[in-house]
Amino acid sequence: MHTLFISDLHLHESRPQITRAFFHFLRTQAIEAEALYILGDFFDVWIGDDDDAQLLQEVADELFALKDKGVAIYYLHGNRDFLLGTDYANKAGMTLIPDGTVIDLYGTPTLLMHGDSLCTSDVSYQQFRTMVRGAPWQTQFLAQSIAARRAIAAQLREKSESMNSMKADDILDITPAEAQTQMEAARVTRLIHGHTHRPARHPLIINEQPAERIVLGDWHDSAWCIKADENGVELIEWKI
Repeated sequence: MHTLFISDLHLHESRPQITRAFFHFLRTQAIEAEALYILGDFFDVWIGDDDDAQLLQEVADELFALKDKGVAIYYLHGNRDFLLGTDYANKAGMTLIPDGTVIDLYGTPTLLMHGDSLCTSDVSYQQFRTMVRGAPWQTQFLAQSIAARRAIAAQLREKSESMNSMKADDILDITPAEAQTQMEAARVTRLIHGHTHRPARHPLIINEQPAERIVLGDWHDSAWCIKADENGVELIEWKI
């Protein structure tokens, strides 16, 4: 048996080819796994579990069908879909797990994160992250109509893209020292995350032991996943 990890699909009605590729992945690859971990930014935006967009129901149906086949599905929030709640998770057959979850991955303690909290050099983003993850902001946002929330989300996305275009490349990447700190605190020798859209395997030394940070890629021209089993870990890419 094996376990799969994906992140940063950014599913959206404007990218139907990515949705088709994901459904094909579920039916041909994920169906053979014992577990699937989705490490955030699965959707390009999430305005609340009461969103009635057709895409969200189609995705939930496909995921629940996979769960019914015996594949456990775990979901960790990203910076685009941190409002996804238990109502949608139950509908999709997913179990929500917190950022910073540690699992025993075939004998190797492994830390799972989305990755945005590791970008500590991006001070303005971390301040924004703290605000939107807080109960006051979320309560106020979710109290508005679906139409109003969609408009706000579009404005925030546009502002984020504009600001990121003016930031230095290294600011948008994770801070290596922060990743090391988190791994040392969690007492793990492997970290899997996404967010940066920079797929790679980074060898490290953690607590005087060989270790590794593995970064998932986003789904755009290519799709990415990590496949882990008792023999090790693969970072896999295929064209969409």
